Amino acid sequence: MFAPAYLDHNATTPVDARVLEAMLPWFSRRHGNASSRHEYGRAARAAIDEARAQVATAVGAHATEVVFTSGGTEANNLFVRGVAAEVKAGVIAISAVEHPSVREPARMLQRQGWRLREAAVDAAGRVATADFSAALAERPAIVSVMLANNETGVLQDVGTLAEMARPSRAWFHTDAVQALGRIPLEFRALNARGVHALTVSAHKIGGPKGAGALIVDKRLELVPQIAGGGQERGLRSGTENVPAIVGFGVACQLIAEQESAVAALHGKLRGELECGLAEQGATIFGRDAERLPNTVFFALPGIDGETLVGKLDRAGFAVASGSACSSVSPEPSHVLMAMGVAPELARGAVRISLGRDTTEQEAREFLLALAATAFQLRRLAALAS
Repeated sequence: MFAPAYLDHNATTPVDARVLEAMLPWFSRRHGNASSRHEYGRAARAAIDEARAQVATAVGAHATEVVFTSGGTEANNLFVRGVAAEVKAGVIAISAVEHPSVREPARMLQRQGWRLREAAVDAAGRVATADFSAALAERPAIVSVMLANNETGVLQDVGTLAEMARPSRAWFHTDAVQALGRIPLEFRALNARGVHALTVSAHKIGGPKGAGALIVDKRLELVPQIAGGGQERGLRSGTENVPAIVGFGVACQLIAEQESAVAALHGKLRGELECGLAEQGATIFGRDAERLPNTVFFALPGIDGETLVGKLDRAGFAVASGSACSSVSPEPSHVLMAMGVAPELARGAVRISLGRDTTEQEAREFLLALAATAFQLRRLAALAS
């Protein structure tokens, strides 16, 4: 079977073999419901407790602060909608480059009497301090700023932003889905600076799809968005996905063993890719900001991103034209629009996101394939004009 080189790890990662091995028994002989009182149920409960401790260790939190969800989208919704249902309708402030799973719930609140304030970003994709201060002057009840952008990889100084938000007494959240496993993450330190909740997900770190978590300061009151049997301290009812949660825990445990080495490899490969892209005339978005070491978001002038992604796939390289969670939209990336990128250039955007198994040879071969593909597309465009 044809298998393109996989360069789309910000969308999802392959499940680590050690994670899969840990999960398999929970699909078959260890099949108990964690709410059951017999031995099968107690074993499932113990496995969830162990995974909770593993996730907590990976993010620098206490196990009692970990609320398991079906993924990052549900965790983000639990925060935004859960807080909104607990407090009086007012202002919700988010950055202009948030993931749709924060942006869309915030827009839903507008229909319930809330006012949405999007803080601007600069040309590099960093939250503009002056506009963020202006947003805080409107006394928001809820603030959400993502730690690492899923498209550009740009990092936000959420600790400083949370400190700025303290006088407004807002509940502050950060979507750290792309950060986990790629940069050090310490909820305890962020919490001390004013971050009250943090979102992570398993399938970005070699774990399975279908497991995520909201790390919650226990002072934060949330209204559950799924009611029923009272699982997860009553914050997320439903029979727990034990295999996925076990896999999430093991994936988090593996982070400590490889995070620094993988980050160094990614930094080296990213540098080589960006040099090669610059030689081909590419614009690299967010290049002037601190970014995730594994992410490159670029465009070649005059070449459509969706077309380029399709051609590269057939040439043997799986890349993306932006966020996998909003790829159905034909519009240019809202992240690039917020950064002031011209729409015609934004439509050419392509994202490369490296994984722990990405090789230098794959990076070199990608640059060669990109050059050849771009040449073909430009020649076709010239013949058609």
